[in-house]
Amino acid sequence: MIKQLPGPGNPGPKIAVPPGIGKLKTNRETNFRRNKRAARDNVPLPRRTPGKLKQHRGVPFTMLKIKSADSCKYDILSLGEIMLRFDPGPGRIHTARQFNVWEGGGEYNVARGLRRCFGLRAGAITALADNPVGRLVEDFMLQGGVDVSLIKWVPYDGVGRQVRNGLNFTERGYGIRGAVGCSDRGNTAVSQLKAGDIDFDMIFGKLGSRWFHTGGIFAALSDTTPGVVIEALKAAKKYGTVTSYDLNYRPSLWKAIGGKERAREVNREIAQYVDVMIGNEEDFTACLGFEVEGLDANISAIDPANFRKMIERAVSVYPNFQAAATTLRTVRTATVNDWSAIVWSDGKFYQAKQRDGLEIFDRVGGGDSFASGLIYGFMEKGDPALAVEYGAAHGALAMTTPGDTSMARLAEVEKLVGGGGARVDR
Repeated sequence: MIKQLPGPGNPGPKIAVPPGIGKLKTNRETNFRRNKRAARDNVPLPRRTPGKLKQHRGVPFTMLKIKSADSCKYDILSLGEIMLRFDPGPGRIHTARQFNVWEGGGEYNVARGLRRCFGLRAGAITALADNPVGRLVEDFMLQGGVDVSLIKWVPYDGVGRQVRNGLNFTERGYGIRGAVGCSDRGNTAVSQLKAGDIDFDMIFGKLGSRWFHTGGIFAALSDTTPGVVIEALKAAKKYGTVTSYDLNYRPSLWKAIGGKERAREVNREIAQYVDVMIGNEEDFTACLGFEVEGLDANISAIDPANFRKMIERAVSVYPNFQAAATTLRTVRTATVNDWSAIVWSDGKFYQAKQRDGLEIFDRVGGGDSFASGLIYGFMEKGDPALAVEYGAAHGALAMTTPGDTSMARLAEVEKLVGGGGARVDR
């Protein structure tokens, strides 16, 4: 069945809605109809005043209905691939004689940041080939404090004909030379996951998690991974877990399986089950078809007002979005960026402090660390204005150190949120 989701003046794309989705969206659709009537009758909706958020039994008030910590084993669960990242330091991949090795993955980085920097209970749902490389990934996860009990271990065939673990070679870039990534991730254990392989009812129903995060990198790994994403999102919603999704468009992942057209088909279906949608200027356009006005091919200048217009269109087409966020990055050089972020929540926009001329050491993982801080702000502060500041500050700090994952401490994030600078701490 095809359901047309309404929007102001433009109904947007027709989106396939599987049977049963109405049950999941009843409350959100009720709110959407209320908003539509208010707009028609020119009746203002009640607005919450920042700084006067009520506290309920120690849990901050927010439009997102977040489960209590004592009702769940986890604060955050991620679903996605976790690879080894090979970093040639200041050199190049094709001339390197040695590499530093880290773990990383677009979805996992968010959960690890919430554990390592923000002190929340995190777990990762993934699959690894059971060999020494997979066990090295596990060891990195343990060092980051992320629970590894939800890893699906797949027997190794000895050479990787049937299953293997992913490798990601990434150089940082410098000045006029941009960062470069070269993935070696075909036929990995996690890319072969299909719907039914993981007991999501047990994970979200019995163990419980307050928040669930996944994204477009995992969805792009194979023809079967989008079904796993949808299965997980449905189960999370069934048990009252807040869901977030980072679009994370990677042309190289979609190139051989249908390109941008396939990316839009997959992500438009997934978007129906997402509470908090995250992405940058390219992601919303490539994955959902929402153009940002005034951008040139090199994204040499960003007007936040145009992003607000784009997000307004997105939330009108997808009334299930309870929040939508994007980073605002203008790349002056590989090592100097202008950096900020905005979030839409409960009908209002909030923008983080603008950091022009931000010096970058390693940009990879900055967006994931933004998502970590944003989620922390929603979960623990209940204030979207604070959430976007925590996200932008954490992302900025993560880009001052090497590797995909954050090395920041909560005190450092809060110092930036409070207006602090880079003076030496002694």
